[in-house]
Amino acid sequence: MGYVRLLRRRPVLALWGAQGLSVFGDRLYAMAIMWLAWEKSGAAAMGLVAVAESVPYIVMGTVGRRLMDRFASLRALAAVDASRIVLVALLPVAWNVFGLPAMLALAVAVGAAGALFDPNLGALVPDLVRPSEVQAIYGLMDLTGRIARIAGPGAAGVLLAVMPQGALFWLDAATFAVSAGVLARLGRGAHKSAPTGKRPAAPETLGTRLLLRSHPATGAAIGVHGVGVFAQAVSFALPALLAARFHAGAGTYGLILATSGAGALAGNLAAGHVRLPCRLPVVYCAVWAASGLLLAFNGLASNLPVLLALAAASGFLAPFCGITLQTHLAAFPAGPRRRLMSLDLTIIRTAGTASMLVVPAVAAGSPTAGFLTGGLITVAVAGIGAAASWWWTRDTASMRVPQPEPELSRD
Repeated sequence: MGYVRLLRRRPVLALWGAQGLSVFGDRLYAMAIMWLAWEKSGAAAMGLVAVAESVPYIVMGTVGRRLMDRFASLRALAAVDASRIVLVALLPVAWNVFGLPAMLALAVAVGAAGALFDPNLGALVPDLVRPSEVQAIYGLMDLTGRIARIAGPGAAGVLLAVMPQGALFWLDAATFAVSAGVLARLGRGAHKSAPTGKRPAAPETLGTRLLLRSHPATGAAIGVHGVGVFAQAVSFALPALLAARFHAGAGTYGLILATSGAGALAGNLAAGHVRLPCRLPVVYCAVWAASGLLLAFNGLASNLPVLLALAAASGFLAPFCGITLQTHLAAFPAGPRRRLMSLDLTIIRTAGTASMLVVPAVAAGSPTAGFLTGGLITVAVAGIGAAASWWWTRDTASMRVPQPEPELSRD
């Protein structure tokens, strides 16, 4: 019922609907660009596309703090989405006319726009609701991604069968147009409701390094996120495990993915509403440890029903990871919140890109050992993170998030 109450408010409903459409368009875009890369230049081009989109996130999170601060409003994010309309619509044309280099340049530009958009929107979402509703609204936004992951690839396959490939890019551009319009409208409303005669408060200038020193448990949680994403890349070797151990094919693989998706939807409903303990970094690391244990068990599974049960349990835990960390970061003031969300995004993009280059290929050679190694590494690192976070937050006073000091202005 928490989701229903939130959706009765027009700003939340408008933002959720627009972002749901935009995320669905992103899934179409991901399918279309990878298919285009494969069709035009083969598997190597697919890898280059994935790297081209991730690099801007890494660069922006590392050295783009000042630029990111300039887009810390809904109206600025509407402009970012407006730029993505043009960039996405031009992608198939650029490839046909100028080839792979032009397409990679546009993919980098799309990635740069996303690197500006994602952490800023995540940091602005809590401002739409009361503090007691932050967990629920992050759960609602997480639900959008879960639905898109399930419906997007299937819809893309159907659309590719009935329309030209370039139409998927134009459809994605249309979703960005809707998102840009909604954000601009919400931004105008926020601007009109702001007190007149006063300048908006300057963004907090607490540097990322000092922020992490002041809140080491938060740093530990973000670090565990990166390690978990890197180790979980072994799951891409699941087809090799199915073939080697169970002589199963694509149908079984699809069934496992569907089971995991169903588990994630059920987990979202719980994660968005269940009352979380106050020590969220400890909880977050503990959830990752449980997720790592389930990953390791995949390497020991003796039959397909066990694999399906593990997939459902892993899917159920996944929303708890995202919602718990976002709820914790939302307790920080706007500027530090934005920096921490950007740091988290940078770390997981870096870990994800590096892992995709190494982990699946290594694990495919020995999938059983790969799942065991990836899972146990996750358990070990997350366990250490949970213990360290518990120690750093044992004093309840340390759980309060202080306002940043104005003189702490360096990274």
